[in-house]
Amino acid sequence: MRKLVVLLVLVVGTFAASALPAGAITGDYQKDIEHPFVGLVRFYDADGHYMHRCSGSLLTSTVFLTAGHCSVGTSTARVYFQQSVAANYDPQTGMDPVTGYPKDCGPGTLGVTCATSAEIYDYDFAPAWRDFPNTRDVGLVILDQPISMPEYGELATSGTLDALAIRRGLQETTFTHSGYGLSEINPVHEVSLLERLMAQSKLTNLSSALTDGYNLQVNFNGLGYGGACYGDSGGPVFYGEFPSNTIVAITGWNRNPNCAGVGYFYRTDRQQVIDWILRTVPQDQVGNIKFAG
Repeated sequence: MRKLVVLLVLVVGTFAASALPAGAITGDYQKDIEHPFVGLVRFYDADGHYMHRCSGSLLTSTVFLTAGHCSVGTSTARVYFQQSVAANYDPQTGMDPVTGYPKDCGPGTLGVTCATSAEIYDYDFAPAWRDFPNTRDVGLVILDQPISMPEYGELATSGTLDALAIRRGLQETTFTHSGYGLSEINPVHEVSLLERLMAQSKLTNLSSALTDGYNLQVNFNGLGYGGACYGDSGGPVFYGEFPSNTIVAITGWNRNPNCAGVGYFYRTDRQQVIDWILRTVPQDQVGNIKFAG
């Protein structure tokens, strides 16, 4: 996936494109047609002004999971679920006439592949990383229009990754990332395809001072691996190789400004996080959230 970028002190500004933390799938990536429930979300303030964009995933037809640093301080949002949200972008009009990106939902797409939201939450996201490494970097966007999908993301059960911190043995240590962030970054230019892409990484650590049971640390380097970068923030981290749907973490931050090396992701397989999600989503959706593992 696009490699996660962001200096520790700049975490909140890296993952979300144009404003906050957020990364893009990089390295050895491919188009993600395996996870149609992963979407691109644009956030707006109380006056309707655009703030930033991130990635995220549907847990049910109306419950969209993203990062807390993406959702905090926002008022409304629009989410696109097309594999490519700007394939027909017209520079003359400043939008894609098919998807409507970035100004609206395209003709016939509202409630089909595009939705709006005025109900947004964050898991008491810790600004300025006051409680680091427990940043509580989880957010929820409740869609105004339900989006019907053949499948949705599944949350890993509590403690799914705990055993990896003690003894990995022959256990799975590969993770799959998905999102709409930058695909390339270097000192000269940045490339954003505005496509849903995915890539794999390998587990590095679950119990260091930067993880401490709250974050998942992975390595983007190596043959066949990729990472996350600007714009991928909030996107799901799946446990295992494609096409796993089991979400164990949310794309968070990277200490390398070139979206390379090592990335850190806030774990969702913790009982406190699961409890918050179940308390926060509309009660008629609680029973629709699926768990795996």
